[in-house]
Amino acid sequence: TIRPVRRSYYDPSSAPGKGVVWEWENDSGSWTPYDMDVGITIQRAYEKQHPWVDLSAIGFCYVIDFATMGQINRQTQRKRRVRRRLDMVYPLVSGTLPKSQSWPASPGAAAAPPVPACACPQCLLVMSVKATVSAAGPGTATLQPRKAPPAPPAAPKASVLAPGAKVPNGMAPVRGSLKPLAAQGGRRQAASTPALSSASSTTSPPGTDSGKASRPGLGTLNRSHLQRLAIAQSRVLIASGVPTVPVKNLTGSSPVNPALAGITGILMSAAGLPVCLTRPPKLVLHPPPVSKSEIQSIPGISHTCRKTTKKQAKKGKTPEEVLKKYLQKVRHPPDEDCTICMERLSAPSGYKGPQPALKPDLVGKLVKCGHVFHLHCLVAMYNNGNKDGSLQCPTCKTIYGVKTGTQPPGKMEYHIIPHTLPGHSDCKTIRIIYNIPPGVQGPEHPNPGKSFTARGFPRHCYLPDSEKGRKVLKLLLVAWDRRLIFAIGTSSTTGESDTVIWNEIHHKTEFGSNLTGHGYPDINYLDNVLAELAAQGITEESLAQEKD
Repeated sequence: TIRPVRRSYYDPSSAPGKGVVWEWENDSGSWTPYDMDVGITIQRAYEKQHPWVDLSAIGFCYVIDFATMGQINRQTQRKRRVRRRLDMVYPLVSGTLPKSQSWPASPGAAAAPPVPACACPQCLLVMSVKATVSAAGPGTATLQPRKAPPAPPAAPKASVLAPGAKVPNGMAPVRGSLKPLAAQGGRRQAASTPALSSASSTTSPPGTDSGKASRPGLGTLNRSHLQRLAIAQSRVLIASGVPTVPVKNLTGSSPVNPALAGITGILMSAAGLPVCLTRPPKLVLHPPPVSKSEIQSIPGISHTCRKTTKKQAKKGKTPEEVLKKYLQKVRHPPDEDCTICMERLSAPSGYKGPQPALKPDLVGKLVKCGHVFHLHCLVAMYNNGNKDGSLQCPTCKTIYGVKTGTQPPGKMEYHIIPHTLPGHSDCKTIRIIYNIPPGVQGPEHPNPGKSFTARGFPRHCYLPDSEKGRKVLKLLLVAWDRRLIFAIGTSSTTGESDTVIWNEIHHKTEFGSNLTGHGYPDINYLDNVLAELAAQGITEESLAQEKD
């Protein structure tokens, strides 16, 4: 059976230019790569640190959630796992891009007599791979030898571009026929990787003369020799400052799979490209296992666990009585709009809902910030909120009283583990574990009586065990008691409604890396979360209030 093949060109900053492959888990448990254009779209959103990406713009009814690494079908809500794999980076092509090529151009092209292959080291290597793979039987990939060029001039030496670097004009990575072989080698690993043989092979580009004796035949090199060759070349190139090419760690027992390392180094060096094999960055969500004897309580903080129960409704105070503590009556309203109903303060309130027992033309001023509103509007706003005895100015967000939230019942654990966070090597780590089970929404929630889900629990979060880290933990405990850490609403990552979501206080859920933006190092995180807590009315003064 003869089928046409083709190669495509992509920008070096795109997913194929960086060797990134996005895959989804099919029903049989194996992984299927997304189409190239879909993978490029996913990678672009991932690099911009978006929490999710909607693929409907390119014709697919899926949402990719980077927090859970899942694919959600917008119609059926079915969820599949996805993963981001780092594969081989394709070589760069310089100059103007050639026209699209495919082989065979027509069924009759296959019957044409074979064209003599070029005698350069690269073509000899490709021919040897083709011969070996063809001998392995059907189902394997083959490489079509290129036509012999007319005595090319000395080619300038190309270079491999590091991920994220700019590329000169007219350069782009080429997706050639190396991919099927590399993919096959990844699936079958070293057991089925074809052996390579060649009469002569050098690291010089075609058309150049290095002036040195040629290497021995590649067929004499076994796996250990290929690995030593690749590692030796990598050390030389690292010392000389050559950009690195990440290659996926297939086995985990060595820097790279020996056979893949050898093939990568030989093929790319034969093309005149300097090669250096390194490990790609890894996502480290959790610390190494910790035994119970290694877990320590936090000095200055009693207990290691705290629970919340359903809200106890405060009785005995009407909305008018609550607002009276925070307001001053205004006899002569200023000539401006009420920012709640958008009517003039000199006119009656424009609120059309259930009417409170107040005249609609009364106006009051909040004592701390001085903003002026219709009393009618403030009572309506309070009745539509949590009704916890607190009030928040809708203009400047100043909080009056003690603000509480609608977090469902759950448990918060906290302790010290004997590991360090990136950027905080001078101290141990505070681990926080939140656990909220699914349940039924209460009267303070968006849909009372309806069930809610709780995805991703228990959730593990991390703080440095420093003075500022312990201060943040104490304030987070206050936020937990006031039910401000979580809420019930619509997830911004999955689009699911009636589920437990974070409530504007960011946490670090990535322990040993910062690939998702939710990890360390992050020198501004502790200051940022203190500011977020203050916006919820939780400051050091709150600690004294809790003790009282």
